[in-house]
Amino acid sequence: MTQLQTPKASRNQETGRLSFTSTDLSSQRRAPAGGRGSGSCPPDGHGMGPVSPARVRFLARGGGRDGTSPGLACTFPTVPAPKNTARRSLLITSAVLLSTALTAPVALAAPKPSASPSATPPAGMSTVGGARLGQPGTQVNLASGVPVLPKGVSARSWIVADAESGQVLAAHNAHWRLAPASTLKMLFADTLLPKWPRTTTHKVVPSDLAGVGPGSSMVGVKEDETYTVEDLWRGVFLRSGNDAVHVLSAMNGGVKNTVQEMNEHAEELQALDTYVVSPDGYDAPRQVSSAYDLTLIARSGLQKKDFREYCSTVRAQFPGETKKNKKGKKVRESFEIQNTNRLLAGDVGMPVYQGIAGVKNGNTTNAGATFTGVAERGGKVLLVTVMNPEKDEHNEVYKETAKLLDWGFQAAGKVQPVGELVPPRSAAQAGAQPGASASPGEAGGTGDGAAGTGAKPVASAAAPQGSGGMGVALGITGGVLVLLAGGAFLVNRRWPLPDLVRRRSRP
Repeated sequence: MTQLQTPKASRNQETGRLSFTSTDLSSQRRAPAGGRGSGSCPPDGHGMGPVSPARVRFLARGGGRDGTSPGLACTFPTVPAPKNTARRSLLITSAVLLSTALTAPVALAAPKPSASPSATPPAGMSTVGGARLGQPGTQVNLASGVPVLPKGVSARSWIVADAESGQVLAAHNAHWRLAPASTLKMLFADTLLPKWPRTTTHKVVPSDLAGVGPGSSMVGVKEDETYTVEDLWRGVFLRSGNDAVHVLSAMNGGVKNTVQEMNEHAEELQALDTYVVSPDGYDAPRQVSSAYDLTLIARSGLQKKDFREYCSTVRAQFPGETKKNKKGKKVRESFEIQNTNRLLAGDVGMPVYQGIAGVKNGNTTNAGATFTGVAERGGKVLLVTVMNPEKDEHNEVYKETAKLLDWGFQAAGKVQPVGELVPPRSAAQAGAQPGASASPGEAGGTGDGAAGTGAKPVASAAAPQGSGGMGVALGITGGVLVLLAGGAFLVNRRWPLPDLVRRRSRP
């Protein structure tokens, strides 16, 4: 199978069709980057401005390695940030909730999902994030006051989620393992972005570009030319350049090592439907992901400042090839590249979506069109992933994403969630340990949840060896301390998204 290619994508010299101007990446704040990708889509782009969405607490629940929910089957409610005595009371309440959770029934394991895409959604899919998310078909709690889902959504799989609270508002075949195309570049970026400063330079050698698939989307990386890491990340995010992905992979020890790190990072994020074969998302046997996983990955990436900046950039300058001018002097000019996300850049018949801030699109023969987008309105930040619409219409994946975003903003605060986006394993484990960190770092990738997947059972800390009443007392005290630590983690763990969107400059 070959990868679909945007006209002139190998040079990215598409002329500006947009009627507005936007801030170049060079004028934005700088931060590290990392990513890699595959398939190409028609160009899109658009930048936005900083927002300060309300901070919402996570729900706490985990999922097993094979899509099971190991251990605790309870869900903790969201809570407002406590202060003073109210905070202490809430911590005690959390401890009681956690203690009660120890007696909750263990969820039954779901069948291990196939490593290859299937023609129809399997009857038993992963239950990471909730049992309903493992069921085929549309999952939504329609009640009085909740708007009906939009008509005409033909995607094989989709999901609408609150990016900060983690609540899944609605989903359709959320865990169906499908070919991801270039949306897999989000995992590439989330894995490699912290590796190098933006100003790091690299001279491209022929072996760096070995293995780039025929028909790949390209940004125009040339052998024997030197690029900064920032240049390469622009190529990944804006033009979905597989050439830039392969160069960054070479800098990271090669494609094989990069694929291994991406798979390990996917497991850490509990994106257990995902299996990486090619770091750019180029069609490959057994390479799969799901709408649920791509949403988890995007949510993790958006915790990183560089990730937010790159995926929200409409256009930037990319270094060209060194040539001699008429005077015989070597010169190296740059050319403009535009983001291929049409909700961000706009297109004929496709206006820029209000509040859009990224994230990544893709299109290959096997995957069809795929897209994950994030948008903010009125303090609400939503993530929507759409995979492979059946309608074969121009920009259909963006049209269906826009419909689902519209519905999500109307339904937010009214509809009861059908599941949740689980925190990474390390965050879930930290939730059951004394002294757990209370807030994620800017490097991001952490969530919350005192009873998530991978967390050691709280009860195990409540039975130290000892004899008599003193041993029992020490055991109870230890258990209470662990419960309180877990409660504090539950209360304080957040996924804020500062400076999520960048406002495009006016002409």
